[in-house]
Amino acid sequence: MCGIAGGVWTSESAPLEPVVLKRMLDVIRHRGPDDSGTYFSQPANVDCALGHRRLSIIDLGGGHQPLSNEDETVWIAFNGEIYNYRELRTELVKKGHQFKTDSDTEVIVHLYEEHGDACVQHLCGMFAFAIWDENRERLLLARDRLGQKPLFYRHDNGRLLFASELKAILQVPGIERKVDRRAIDQYMTYQYVPYPNSILQGFRKLPPAHLAVFEAGKVTVSRYWQAPYEPTETAPLPTLSADEWKRRLRETLTEAVRLRMRSDVPIGSFLSGGVDSTIISGLMQSLSEKPIHTFSMGFPVKEFDERAYAREAAAHLGTNHHEFVVEPSALETLPKLIWHYDEPFSDSSSIPTMYLSDVTRQVVTVGLSGDGGDELFAGYSRYQAVDLAGKTDWLPQPIRSIFGWNLWQQIPTSTKQRAFGRRLKRFIGALGQPPEKRYLRWIGIFDQESRNDLYTSEFRKSLDGFDSSDFIRAMYEECPSRDFVTRTTSADVVSYLPCDILKKVDIASMCYSLEVRSPFLDHRVVELAAQMPIELKYRQGLGKRILVETFADLIPESIQKRNKMGFGVPIDHWFRNELKPLVQDSLLSERCFDRGYFKPEALQKMVDDHMNGRWDHSYRMWNLICLEHWHRIFIDGDVPDGVLH
Repeated sequence: MCGIAGGVWTSESAPLEPVVLKRMLDVIRHRGPDDSGTYFSQPANVDCALGHRRLSIIDLGGGHQPLSNEDETVWIAFNGEIYNYRELRTELVKKGHQFKTDSDTEVIVHLYEEHGDACVQHLCGMFAFAIWDENRERLLLARDRLGQKPLFYRHDNGRLLFASELKAILQVPGIERKVDRRAIDQYMTYQYVPYPNSILQGFRKLPPAHLAVFEAGKVTVSRYWQAPYEPTETAPLPTLSADEWKRRLRETLTEAVRLRMRSDVPIGSFLSGGVDSTIISGLMQSLSEKPIHTFSMGFPVKEFDERAYAREAAAHLGTNHHEFVVEPSALETLPKLIWHYDEPFSDSSSIPTMYLSDVTRQVVTVGLSGDGGDELFAGYSRYQAVDLAGKTDWLPQPIRSIFGWNLWQQIPTSTKQRAFGRRLKRFIGALGQPPEKRYLRWIGIFDQESRNDLYTSEFRKSLDGFDSSDFIRAMYEECPSRDFVTRTTSADVVSYLPCDILKKVDIASMCYSLEVRSPFLDHRVVELAAQMPIELKYRQGLGKRILVETFADLIPESIQKRNKMGFGVPIDHWFRNELKPLVQDSLLSERCFDRGYFKPEALQKMVDDHMNGRWDHSYRMWNLICLEHWHRIFIDGDVPDGVLH
């Protein structure tokens, strides 16, 4: 796993100087502490600079990057892992290609020579790379199908800059840091800034499964893959028996795990004690001649502690289990978290993910995870609400609108956000809305009404009618004909999964130079899951049915039946105790008020309601605190000591 950076520019544009490229690489050293390299093309109409930081996983002694073909006309800077590189290499050698390393990176170079931009269609893996074609004076940027590896870029005045992390591009002199207010509105909605937007104007994120080509001073972005949720005339949904679906699932996921166990460094698996991580760990153990390393982390707070389940799963599978207990400190973690995530990002589970990555890296360099299982196989409890709410959609709109009455919100309930009464009111209050909009209301941080109450009139005016819900609606439109639960899982696969889950894991793990591989995100597993009937995944209010039935031999019975527990932290408790001063300093400070986004009286009311126990605003307050501290670090320039590496 690595970090890449570089640029391409025309003769009329500002060049990327070697000293600047070095700064770009230095700031992402954590992504690749083992080696560093650069390449600069010879002066021409269009020039190119490629930079690379390496975390050695395959071909430890070789694989130095940037790397070229035989005659040095095609160069690559690559971040990721290609799991089928051995098979691809064998075919390329038969066609006459000559290799000078044993790395997976060189396979991509020769695939490009053979297939051009279509080389990505042959890759099984996670990747973000830049290929410079010297003869054509052309740069190709590519990102993997599911968006496991990040790639930022900026194109202006005939120059394209790119990097694995936004902060690397910000090392280039003269680039303006102007906040995109529409991106703030999106962040307030989703707790992340969705692709292709960035928090800063002029910066973009290459979407998953997309290519970007710089040629003749122009950039063209195109999509090369889409999960086959939506049937077509040429590709209808398969009609298979349940047993045949299970056979294919077992075979495909086992092969995905086998390929991801290829490594020249120590490897292990995250094991939370949930269905997904237990399956992955179990398949790893079945493919290993000795006990594999598994890792779990627990907390002193019982409701956030899964160690007992992880311990039971490890005993059942016979793994070499490592268990850690920590009490995360948001005060200690916040500056590092803000610095590494580049953009405002308020998924609080990033905190324990960082801790787990830290302790795991002390034993292994590669860890397999169960990421993707929930989205692909309807594992989130919110899909139950989607299913139940769908049963009311046949009612006439006048009747459904009754559900939106404020009367429902006046019914007394517990002050706890997750209490049944509060969840019921939240559920009922959204029933009168269109299905896509109510789903966003359930999963969002601030709904439209809450944001309007919080924003200053000037900030609302600057949005000029922008609708942050357009992003999730566009994701739903990619799968218009299936049942709504399937459509929702499909939307999550292209939105929540890459923008939240995979970003969280990539940044948290690379912060400690740990590579995380996700077998569920093998594109062949995704394609299989996308075509499955919903009845195989979700029945009688329970998701992941086909996973539990197919891999029952690997999963202890108690884990088969347990409810999903999120990998969270007790931020509601923190805000009333150790984080109380942070709230005052962040949300109720003149510095925050002066940014002009939020009404001071609205922030004060939110804080008062939370501190007095009238409402649990913990996730909203964490969202706002992360936004404020992002401004302090990336806009105000207050970078705390010790966070850079």
